Amino acid sequence: MRSLTWTLIFIASLPSLAWSATATPSSADTMGAIRDATVQSDWAWQQLQTLTDTVGARLSGSPGLSAAVQRVEQATRSLGARVTLQKVMVPHWVRGREEAAIINYVGKPVGLSQPVHITALGGSAATSTDGLTAPVLIVKDLEEWPARAAEARGKIVLFTSRFNQRQAENGNGLNEYLLAGQPRFNGPSAANAAGAAAVLVRSVGGANYRLPHTGGTHWAADRPAFPVAAIAAEDSDLIERLARTGPVKIRMLLTPQTLPDAESHNVIADWVGRERPEELVIVSGHLDSWDLATGAIDDGMGVISSAAVIEVLSRLNLHARRTIRFIAWTNEENGGRGHAAYMKSVTDQLSAQFAAIESDFGDGAALGVTAAVTPEFLPKLQPVVRALAPIGATTLSRTDSEVGSDIADLQRAGVPGFAPMLESRHYFDYHHTAADTLDKVKPEDLKSQVATLAVLAYYLADMPGELPRFKVAP
Repeated sequence: MRSLTWTLIFIASLPSLAWSATATPSSADTMGAIRDATVQSDWAWQQLQTLTDTVGARLSGSPGLSAAVQRVEQATRSLGARVTLQKVMVPHWVRGREEAAIINYVGKPVGLSQPVHITALGGSAATSTDGLTAPVLIVKDLEEWPARAAEARGKIVLFTSRFNQRQAENGNGLNEYLLAGQPRFNGPSAANAAGAAAVLVRSVGGANYRLPHTGGTHWAADRPAFPVAAIAAEDSDLIERLARTGPVKIRMLLTPQTLPDAESHNVIADWVGRERPEELVIVSGHLDSWDLATGAIDDGMGVISSAAVIEVLSRLNLHARRTIRFIAWTNEENGGRGHAAYMKSVTDQLSAQFAAIESDFGDGAALGVTAAVTPEFLPKLQPVVRALAPIGATTLSRTDSEVGSDIADLQRAGVPGFAPMLESRHYFDYHHTAADTLDKVKPEDLKSQVATLAVLAYYLADMPGELPRFKVAP
């Protein structure tokens, strides 16, 4: 916050800043001008507010996603970018009623039941119209599952794997999410194969405010979907405590529907390069969101920050050597069909995909850059973090892994991948919940992300040399 305020005062003390295509390419002054220009504009905040407050939730197949595509197309076209819409057929799953209660346990008073908070996972099937009543089988995680699978037939399996908030608060939130989320990702198909009646998964997230966290699950090809939901952490704990004294029975009702695939689009906006326009540096985020809230942090912040790269360069009238391609991906949350369609369209043009950047993790200030590149190339990114020093984004980290789900296919094909490193200690408090709303985003943090993406994208697009190809493992 202090560094951003200082930059604004610094700019205000100058008579003017007029940059054009003749400005020294990739120089410290040019990258500094890009960085500083982000604090002069509320464009990103205004666009994020429109996306979240005016459009709202944007699950694939919904009117909200269609409206978001139109808004982002119009916004980027108005900046002077060359905009195209890439048609994608996406899943259309609609959430219905979601109710559950603990109806039997040792010591239950006559006539009493205890309601619990659940939300269906994406792609869940419905229960019968009368609901489903069954005893609960508690399973800690997938390591314990093989020893308990024979007990699952006819029962509601409750996976109780816990998210470690301490890890999240020390910068390991994503790793912890992937670890604690294994029962959500792979448990339902395993339980279905064992004859379970349904699955409940302890919500994968940090702070426990009795908010269930939705999300996707992986259905095996030979296993049709069946009823599966996330349960609030407090209610999962309650069932565990009650089960220590004897059997627990739950009644649950889910009424989701899977409708025919719907038409959606990737929004692609090119800020055309001045010398090598056929070569592309992608900067991107996903436009869809889950339906419980308005998707401010997942991934409104990322997709709008990426679009704002075009806005900053348009305002400064700066064109790099290569084309900077903004992509608002569709259907990241429950299918990934947006990036699959793009990958199919560029299969014979992979050499033109110079670099790919994605922002889809974190809700705080930018801390630096994560790069999936060769070890020899990493030091060449030092000018980027030097330019970002006034806003505190000074960390440069190398990885051998994918840095974003929508650019993962490109990375596996050898396209170097990049992501802004964002403060994320409380990201999983709100992730995939009804609390993912605009108030969770600080305007100064949004600006720091725009600055990081814009400086990085311009540097890569304007660098005179070649960027070594780097494949991540499948």
